[in-house]
Amino acid sequence: MTKRAYSPKEIAAKKWVTLPWGEQWSEPFGFPAENASWFISGASAQGKSSFVMQLGKELCKYGPVLYMSYEERVNQSFQRRMDYLGMNEVQGRFRVVTDDSIEELAERLSKPKSPKFIIVDSYQVAYDDFGWTYPAAVALMRRFNRKCFIFISQEDKSEPTGKPARRLRYICDMKVRVMGYKAYCLGRSIGEAGNHYVVWKEGILKTSNNL
Repeated sequence: MTKRAYSPKEIAAKKWVTLPWGEQWSEPFGFPAENASWFISGASAQGKSSFVMQLGKELCKYGPVLYMSYEERVNQSFQRRMDYLGMNEVQGRFRVVTDDSIEELAERLSKPKSPKFIIVDSYQVAYDDFGWTYPAAVALMRRFNRKCFIFISQEDKSEPTGKPARRLRYICDMKVRVMGYKAYCLGRSIGEAGNHYVVWKEGILKTSNNL
């Protein structure tokens, strides 16, 4: 069976539901589609975990968020981060799970009123322990193509750790790298050139003395 080929006119006519967020988010990241895929990487102690939690809190304005906390689970650091970022303010729209396999997540997402945004942290632990191979991750995104999948990645020598993570980065719409408590968009929906998201102002001042 011949697969469909799109004309320029058909492509131009496609409509997207985008995230209607404010300047703090739109200046560095533009207005990505609600179902855009994200790939967020960064070295340890650069502000990545705080950025991901802040993003999750913002996304709660637009739909339920499920945080797959594979790496930290719900340890003391995770608890403190939840507290200082005021995640109690999104009670009822933000949920955390620690042990779902990719098959169990698929079952969860098949139910009515399932999460709209899914954060997978980290992809490396998900891959090693919970069945998130590259083909399985791609298949899940295609099956639930109206949902937004956000993959968090460890880094090694400034690159995502492991070939599967690097492959996944290529197919994601939004590519974000967190460095020095700033989040930079490297992807296809980039906002204003040179803009970045400030994860922690005091941390930036401590490391560079400028914003």
